[in-house]
Amino acid sequence: MADEFALDLEELRHLQSIAKRTRVVSLISAEINNLEKLSKNAALTKSLQVPTPICTAPKGLSSPALLYVTLGSFSWDQDNEKVKIYASLEGVDQEKIEADFKPMSFDLKFHDVQGKNYRCAIPKLNKEIVPEKCKVVVRPTKVIITLVKASKGNWSDLHFKEDKLKPNLDKDHDPMAGIMDLMKNMYEEGDEEMKRTIAKAWTDARSGKAADPLKSFQ
Repeated sequence: MADEFALDLEELRHLQSIAKRTRVVSLISAEINNLEKLSKNAALTKSLQVPTPICTAPKGLSSPALLYVTLGSFSWDQDNEKVKIYASLEGVDQEKIEADFKPMSFDLKFHDVQGKNYRCAIPKLNKEIVPEKCKVVVRPTKVIITLVKASKGNWSDLHFKEDKLKPNLDKDHDPMAGIMDLMKNMYEEGDEEMKRTIAKAWTDARSGKAADPLKSFQ
């Protein structure tokens, strides 16, 4: 199981490095984050034989299977010590924000925003941050995420730049399985144009006409 997670992560990170559209990159990033968590939980369960940890929801929320809309579009700037991310979102309640800051990532969930739940996450940041000093500030029409840099300096990007991945030599593993699941989610959430594009890429990938199912998005 751990080997399958690792191979799926390699495939997703490769696709993340070649994807062009912001929405596609964001969806792939969210899927990578989910797989990393599943991989860690699987390893803990196998070695310690303990139940998979369950994230505690904010006070007053108790749904184990909430659906989230990904905030794929945002702007950011920086100075020598901080990075600020600006996401347009109205009606956010500060008390209904679930924030998870880690040294190399963050995952923010905004619950019950005009009847929907939103999520903004970067699974691997460009450089390390100081989690306990990071914060989220709510404004009438947007949220401002402040990341405090662990070391002063300039970031060339928000995302970590991966090295080229090694080719997958496991012939028994289907590297497209995880990607197809991701494309299903994108299809369900996308508009008509997105659905037509994904349907074509999906069909080509299954028939062997396209080695890279994301080629149609570029």
